[in-house]
Amino acid sequence: MFIGAAATRPRWKMLWLLVVLALVFSAVIAGTADAKPADDGVDYWLTVLHNNDGESDLMADEVFEGDEFIGYEKGVAYFAKVLKNARTEANMKTKGESAKRGTIFVSSGDNFLASPTFTASLADGIFYDALALDALRYDAIALGNHDFDFGPDVLAAFISEGYARPGHPPYVSANLDFTGEPLLQDLVDDDVIVASMVVEKKGEHIGIVGATTPALPTISSPRDVIVNEVAPAVQVQVDELEAMGVEIIVMISHLQDIDGDIALAAELSGVDVMVAGGGDELLANPDDLLLPSDLPDDIFGPYPMNAVDADGYNVPVVTTSGQYGYVGQLTVGFDDDGEVVMVDDDRSGPIRVVSSHFGDGVEPVGSFVSRIVAPVEAFVADLAANVIGTSEVDLDGTRGGVRSTETNQGNLMADSLLWQATQLAGDFGVPAPDVALQNGGGIRNDSIIPGGDITELDTFDMAPFPNFVTIIPDISREQFKEILENAVSRIDPPAAPGGSGRFAQIAGFSFTFVTSGTPMLIGGDGTVLVPGTRITEVALDDGTVIVTGGVVVTGSDLTVATIDFLARGGDQYPYRGAPFTTIGVSYQQALSNYIQNGIGGLISAADYPEGGEGRTTELP
Repeated sequence: MFIGAAATRPRWKMLWLLVVLALVFSAVIAGTADAKPADDGVDYWLTVLHNNDGESDLMADEVFEGDEFIGYEKGVAYFAKVLKNARTEANMKTKGESAKRGTIFVSSGDNFLASPTFTASLADGIFYDALALDALRYDAIALGNHDFDFGPDVLAAFISEGYARPGHPPYVSANLDFTGEPLLQDLVDDDVIVASMVVEKKGEHIGIVGATTPALPTISSPRDVIVNEVAPAVQVQVDELEAMGVEIIVMISHLQDIDGDIALAAELSGVDVMVAGGGDELLANPDDLLLPSDLPDDIFGPYPMNAVDADGYNVPVVTTSGQYGYVGQLTVGFDDDGEVVMVDDDRSGPIRVVSSHFGDGVEPVGSFVSRIVAPVEAFVADLAANVIGTSEVDLDGTRGGVRSTETNQGNLMADSLLWQATQLAGDFGVPAPDVALQNGGGIRNDSIIPGGDITELDTFDMAPFPNFVTIIPDISREQFKEILENAVSRIDPPAAPGGSGRFAQIAGFSFTFVTSGTPMLIGGDGTVLVPGTRITEVALDDGTVIVTGGVVVTGSDLTVATIDFLARGGDQYPYRGAPFTTIGVSYQQALSNYIQNGIGGLISAADYPEGGEGRTTELP
C-alpha cells in the first residue's frame, strides 16, 4: 500500500497543477474580456471631460410634468457633483487592465455671459462664475466670444481677481494677440493666458492648444486684441509641442459651431482630439439619457463626431449643449507611439446633469450652493420682485423672431433707444436722433414674456449686455441704406439659419426689403465689397422718403440712436469710424426708464400689437 500510494502522488500533483493553470488561464481570459485595451493595442487611455458655454447659467432649472414639480436640471452645484463622479469613474481600471488611465477637464469657451446672474457679480464685487470655474478645477479653459463682451478690462479682472485657488488653470488661445491690451498682456507674461500648454497625467504628457473664433471683433468687444487666422496659429503650436516630444494633443476651441472645427481639422496635422464650443450642439447616441427639457429631435449628431485631418487620419470631435447641462466624457485609447487606436464607446458620451429626484441624478455640492448659487438667487429674486410696469400683450423676444423679423418686443426696445437719446441729446450737445436701431443679437431673453407685470428682471433678461445708448450724427442717406442692407444681409438660410444677430429692430422709420435681392457683403474694415439690393423702400415716420424703388432720395443727413457695440462696427454695421457720443445710459436702463417714464408703465396692445405694427415689410 505504501508503494502504491507513493506511486500515485505525482499524478495527483500533476492534476492539481493542471487545475491551477486552468484557473489562472480562465482568470486571464476573463480579465482580457473586460480589458479591451490589451487586445486593441491601447497603451494609454485618456478621458477628456469637458463642457462649454456655461454662460453664467449657475442656477438649476425646475422641471415640471404638467403642473407637477418633478426635479431640477442643470445648475453648477449639480454639475459639480456629476463631474466629481465622472472623474472617479474615469480613473477606475477594469479587471486585468494594464493600460494607464489619465483624465483632463477642459472648457471650450463662453465661461460667463451678460445676464441677471452676471449682474449679481458686478453688483456684489464677486465674480461668482470665476468661483465656480476655480472650484471645478479645470486643466485649461478656452476663450470664447462672450468672454470679451464686457471688454478686455473686465475679462482681465475676471481672470486675475476672480480665482481663489493659486495657480488657477491657464486660459488658452493660439490665434489671439494681446499686445495691444496691457492688462491681458500682463496675464500672458505671467503664463496665465497661453497659446498652448502641457499637463502630465499618469506619466503621460498631454498638449492642449486653444483657438477663438475669427469673428470675435464683429460679435464681441475685444477692443485692441488682434485676431489672427486660426489654422496657421494652431499648427505652429502643434508643431512646437511635437518637437518637445508631446505625442497626445487636444485642441479646445470656440469657433461658434462644431462644423467649424470639422472643417478646420482638414487644415491641421497632429491634433488627436477636438473639443468644440459656441454652437450649443447636442451630441448623443441612442442609449444616452437626455435632459428632461431635451428631445431626441434636438440631437445634432452622434457622440463623438468625426473629422479627417490633413494627413487623412480620423479625429474625434465633441461638444456639449452648454449651460452646465451635461458633462461631456470622451475616452480615447492611444498606443505607445501616441497614435489614436480607438474610442471607448462604453465610457464616452454626454452625462446629463439632473437632481436626485431622477434615478440617475445627484445631490448638489453644498459649498457651491452656499458660496455661489444662494447669493445669485437672492440678487435675482430682488430683481424679480421689482415691478416696473404692465403689458397688455405678450412680448416676443424669441431668438428666431428678433433676428429675422419685426416683433413687438423689438419695437419696444428700439423705441426706448430713440426716447432715451431724445431726452438726453441736448445735455451732451448733439442733435436729437431721427431714427433708432437695435440689433436682434442684443435681445437675449429668447422667450415670449406673457402679458401682465413687467419686472426689472425682465429688462435684464431682455437687455443684459454692457451696451450703452449712443448717438451718431451726420449719417448720409447713402450710408444709412448700407446700414440697412447689412441688417438684412444674413437673415435667410443657409447663410444664417434662424437669423443673424445683425437684423435690426427699428424706431422712427419703416422699410421694405426683398429676400430675392443681392445680400450686401461687408469687408473686415466695414467697406462694402458687394453692394446690396434688398432694401427697396425707406421712409421716416414723418413721411420723409429716404429710399424708393431701391434708389436713395437726395436729402439731409440723419442722426441715428443705437448702442455703442454697433457704433463701433459690431455685427459689421458699416458706420466706418463715424464720430459718436455715448450718453451714459445702458440699453437696459433705457428700457426700464422708457417703460416707467416714457409710456407711464403701460405697454399697450394698441402701441405694441403682437407681430409688430408694420415697421418692417419683407417681400420675396
